[in-house]
Amino acid sequence: MKSRDTLIRLRRFQVDEKRRRVTQIEMMMADFQRMAVELDREVAVEEARAGITDVGHFAYPTYARAAATRRDNMRQSAQALESQLDEAKAELGEAFEELKKVEILNDRERTAERAADAARDQAAMDGIGLNRARG
Repeated sequence: MKSRDTLIRLRRFQVDEKRRRVTQIEMMMADFQRMAVELDREVAVEEARAGITDVGHFAYPTYARAAATRRDNMRQSAQALESQLDEAKAELGEAFEELKKVEILNDRERTAERAADAARDQAAMDGIGLNRARG
């Protein structure tokens, strides 16, 4: 019984770890998206300040070009995390299924133990009743 409780605790810990990983990846993606939006704003401000929006123009602001490159890198990083997020969610689902299997098995075992206890108690009561009836 103790080993089953230990296994349940282990499975719960694994589910919690997988859940934390999913949350961490989602937060990283949100940060990348937020930074990309901020860089978009900075590029627009710099273009407005210079009055040039054509990236191919010889006088296009260097800062705007660098910020646009960083923005694109942020978006690519967020997209790269998509596959990791999908994988982490799949692992979380598997860990949750394993936890449920162990919990269901534990519940069945406890139900069987309670039924066996009840049968023993009933047999003892029946024995007491038979002894009184004979006496």
